[in-house]
Amino acid sequence: MKLLLITLALLGLGIAGLSIKLWAKKDGKFAGTCASQNPHLNKNGEACGYCGKLPDQCENK
Repeated sequence: MKLLLITLALLGLGIAGLSIKLWAKKDGKFAGTCASQNPHLNKNGEACGYCGKLPDQCENK
């Protein structure tokens, strides 16, 4: 029971932290969420599966 409460408290803190970050960001958007921008995830220069943009078309470089 103690472990469950600790786990729920830590998850609650994490969600609260993300909520505060989202609230404080301009336009409420997370920066750099496009996977095509990350060279470790996109080694072949493929289009992003989320937005469909190629790495050179992303606005956040």
